Amino acid sequence: MIKAVLSVCLVLVAVSSTFGKYIPKTGKRIPQTLSRGWGDQLIWAQTYEEGLFWSRSRNKPLVVIFHLEDCPHSKAVKKVFSEDNEIQKMLDEDFIVLNLVYETTDKHLSPDGQYVPRIIFVDPTMTVRADITGRYSNRMYAYEPNDIKLLMSNMQKAKKLLKSEL
Repeated sequence: MIKAVLSVCLVLVAVSSTFGKYIPKTGKRIPQTLSRGWGDQLIWAQTYEEGLFWSRSRNKPLVVIFHLEDCPHSKAVKKVFSEDNEIQKMLDEDFIVLNLVYETTDKHLSPDGQYVPRIIFVDPTMTVRADITGRYSNRMYAYEPNDIKLLMSNMQKAKKLLKSEL
């Protein structure tokens, strides 16, 4: 009986470890304070200018996430976003990432207003992809927790446009 219980526990531990958080190919990284909980294993740019530089030099699109620490909508999106291994993997391998808790002076990053959460894509030519939007007409770059599939689709679109346009 004890052997059976131990065997079941061992199987459960093995199965649960395979469904853990995303770990980059290079191994587990030290969590960055710049992640602010959006993906501790990702390398985050410190500023918009740094993100643009990395995007251009590495030929990867930049994802800019505008949020507020105490906003319930931002918190809800962050929870789903940070726990989705597929999103974390794609961001780590194919994108430069930046999250901001303040507005920038670049008006291109708020084409339809300043609200949070807001996710904007910028290609390596430093063009804001205003054509990659969410599903809301009054907040075109907003995503909610149930919009993660749309966000994934938009990330794929940002990658495809990059390859076909550059």
